[in-house]
Amino acid sequence: MSTRQVFNHGISICASATAIEQCLTRQDLMHRWLNPALCCEPIGDWSTDLGAKSRFIVRLPLWQPTLISTVVERGPDSIVWAFSGFFTGQDRWEWRPDGGETQLFNQFEFEIPNPLVQAGFNWFAAGWTQRDMAAQLNRLKQVAETLDH
Repeated sequence: MSTRQVFNHGISICASATAIEQCLTRQDLMHRWLNPALCCEPIGDWSTDLGAKSRFIVRLPLWQPTLISTVVERGPDSIVWAFSGFFTGQDRWEWRPDGGETQLFNQFEFEIPNPLVQAGFNWFAAGWTQRDMAAQLNRLKQVAETLDH
C-alpha cells in the first residue's frame, strides 16, 4: 500500500514571471514568504541551479527535523526540489504569465516511510500542511507584487 500523498495549490499573482522566479530563487526573498518555523540553509553556496543542495530545518520546540533538498529539475518557468530525510518527496513550482498576471502552481508530493510518523502526520499535520501551503502562496504573492511595484 502506497503512502504517497500529493497536495496541489495555485494562485494568480499581479506580478511578472521574473518577480515570481526571484521569490523562489533568492534566499532573502524566500525567507520572507516561507513559514517562519522553516529555515532553509544552503549546503555550500546558495543556488537554485540543477544539483544545488540545501537543508530545510523545521523549528519545533523539542525536535528540529531536517530535510536535505536537491534541485532536480530547473527550467525557465519551473523549479523542482527533491527532499530526503524523515520523508521523501518533491516540491514542484511552476509559473506561467497570463495577461497582466502570473499563474503560480505548487505541487508537494511526498511519502513518509515510518508508519508511526505517517500516522502522526495524518492525525496532526496533514490539514495544517495544506493550510500552510495556501498561506505560503499568499505570502509569496505579497512579496512578488511588491517587487513589481
